[in-house]
Amino acid sequence: MRYEELTIEGRNAVLEAFRAGKPIDRLFILDGCQDGPVKSILREAKKHDTIITFVPKERLDQMSDTGHHQGVIAYGAAYEYAEVEDMLKAAEEKGEPPFLILLDGIEDPHNLGAIIRTANLAGAHGVIIPKRRASGLTATVARTSAGALNYTPVAKVTNLAATIEDLKKRGLWFVCADMGGDVMYRVNLTGPIGLVVGNEGDGVSRLVREKCDMTASIPMQGQIDSLNASVAAGVLAYEIVRQRMGKK
Repeated sequence: MRYEELTIEGRNAVLEAFRAGKPIDRLFILDGCQDGPVKSILREAKKHDTIITFVPKERLDQMSDTGHHQGVIAYGAAYEYAEVEDMLKAAEEKGEPPFLILLDGIEDPHNLGAIIRTANLAGAHGVIIPKRRASGLTATVARTSAGALNYTPVAKVTNLAATIEDLKKRGLWFVCADMGGDVMYRVNLTGPIGLVVGNEGDGVSRLVREKCDMTASIPMQGQIDSLNASVAAGVLAYEIVRQRMGKK
């Protein structure tokens, strides 16, 4: 297993990390802050023998990566990257066809966090990100995922195209989000599937797109020509959910 050190910021993110059993080494709380959510966090911290330090707001502001610490910053031992194999096993244990979300070049940590949150709610078995030119699991990602990072596995791979090739041999089909693709309602998105989403600027890279079996587009009626990457991932993920529910 590989690890990435990070801070966890914000009340929900810290509380969810404790409840999910993540190792939290140190907790920094705004001096004098005693409201309900903070009391819940302190209760959890005492249960887990976490070192608790009360500090002034200036100190928290200096420590914060996100600027949205809400008076609470935790230093976790780490978020653990999963292996792709773990995701396939999780699907098998649930008796479900695998549903993975693969992200090609998502550099904005807010988008990555939001996609992990959607992946969790849509029942995806995991999110796969590339090692290069993409956001990793930072404090902003953890906060934006609203705790989903504790439950939805994220794997980091060296080569996204090669990973798709390997997963195809395991029976997965791949659909690429592409504005020039077939309208998503006309594409069969049932069965073992990988949804591939690119960044807003360039979309999915040519090499990765060529590995996909299908392309799907989201019908758009408005005056602007593209959706935010995390919104596009959410819309397509829920079309997969809708089609899966129709098959039951």
